[in-house]
Amino acid sequence: MGLMGVQENGNADMELAGLPLGNKNKYKRMVSELTDYGDEDDDASHHHNQQDKSRSIRKYVFACAVFASLNSVLLGYDVGVMSGAILFIQEDLKITEVQEEVLVGCLSVISIFGSLAGGRVSDALGRKWTMGIAAIIFQAGAAIMTLAPSFQVLMVGRFLAGIGIGFGVMIAPVYIAEISPTIARGSFTSFPEIFINLGILLGYVSNYAFSGLPAHTSWRIMLAVGILPSVFIAFALCIIPESPRWLVMQNRVEEARLVLSKTNENEAEVEERLAEIQQAAGPANGENSEEKAVWRELLSPSPALRRMLVTGFGIQCFQQITGIDATVYYSPVILKTAGIEGNSKLLGATVAVGLAKTGFILVAILLIDKVGRKPLLYVSTIGMTICLFILGLSLSLLKEGPLGVALALLSVCGNVAFFSVGIGPVCWVLTSEIFPLRLRAQASALGAVGNRVCSGVIAMSFLSVSRAITVAGTFFIFSAISALSVAFVYKFVPETKGKSLEQIELLFQNEHGWKESEVELGDVEHLVQKG
Repeated sequence: MGLMGVQENGNADMELAGLPLGNKNKYKRMVSELTDYGDEDDDASHHHNQQDKSRSIRKYVFACAVFASLNSVLLGYDVGVMSGAILFIQEDLKITEVQEEVLVGCLSVISIFGSLAGGRVSDALGRKWTMGIAAIIFQAGAAIMTLAPSFQVLMVGRFLAGIGIGFGVMIAPVYIAEISPTIARGSFTSFPEIFINLGILLGYVSNYAFSGLPAHTSWRIMLAVGILPSVFIAFALCIIPESPRWLVMQNRVEEARLVLSKTNENEAEVEERLAEIQQAAGPANGENSEEKAVWRELLSPSPALRRMLVTGFGIQCFQQITGIDATVYYSPVILKTAGIEGNSKLLGATVAVGLAKTGFILVAILLIDKVGRKPLLYVSTIGMTICLFILGLSLSLLKEGPLGVALALLSVCGNVAFFSVGIGPVCWVLTSEIFPLRLRAQASALGAVGNRVCSGVIAMSFLSVSRAITVAGTFFIFSAISALSVAFVYKFVPETKGKSLEQIELLFQNEHGWKESEVELGDVEHLVQKG
């Protein structure tokens, strides 16, 4: 429109050369006004297009995060369903208490091998196809468990399921952190934790739904339902792109630029992000010597890397040693101790636990990029400490009365709710953020190993320890460990909200650097709130 105005103006000057000056100026003024109006129209249209692009980018990254998190549904479903299925497996296959502990807890230990292999496989084949491998292995394990005629065959299926889950748990947060824009990375990287919780809830609902069937059939149907999410994962792999950071590591820079242009709003941001990734990745590193160098660096770390490892590995271990998996796996046992009787009532009560766990994860998603990681960790660890202590009290002092039952159920729900608000999702967000790119996959795998070892130890020893010192005594110990986790968060966890992955790496370079920058950030936020 502006160009038309100029052309018309030029023609008008020639045609109206003989007219008085006033008329000519009047004509020019009219054209000028039309041109200005056209510019304003262009600005409004550009702003509208920019908003549309921003919205579509957000939807695209959201879809990628959802699809990448589907493997986590498998883990959650397995954890939830096994808490109820074990009651019927015990009845059907006549397994001992020790076999029960091994069957429930071994998944976590076996998944370590999947997590360790996952780091290496994802560096070689890419983040995307590692997720596909995870789903196939899990599906095979779930099918074998469903058809198992004996404890031994059940353990073979459990082994395969554990390997698949180890792959999936390690790779999803890494992939999402690498594909998400900085401003929303915390929310998106929490998605695997949401889907774990959703899986647990579905597992509890499945237990309740099939608990009326004969013992021989019910647990097989419960386990078979876990195969369904794998079908969606196959579909998802056709849609989601490869991680741009992995593509840069493979020297496929143009492909990385294409992916970044779909996940960032403007060209300048794409180029800036690409330059940051290239700098962080260093030279292309597909070789074996580089793989050895990564492990050498992790095993004899620099002071900065040591601080990252303490933070990442520590938060992963604390997430589990506060007893969350014992609470989830053995919630029917805990509620039975409190005085609830009958399988259907017990499994119905566990659905309430699942709802609390899943509902509060949504609170974390809404707050993680607004409030920050550290405040959520404080709320979570302090709340869990109180709930675990109250649960210990209710199981020891108010046993089997209606008040004891209500308090125990409330404490279990409170504990899983506080877990979901903070340490549940933030733990995975932090470990996918804090490590440098060249070490990220392997270091995240190490963190996942720590997480799974602690989970396995707790799940495989809970029944034996509870018999030795009572269920109440076990929860008093969990409460004391949870109090220690508050101190750990205060001393070792920096705030990473709103920083690019490359800026976070710089935080750890100086021992006091992240503490100082955190104080400054806090001051700024305080001033903003006052203003």
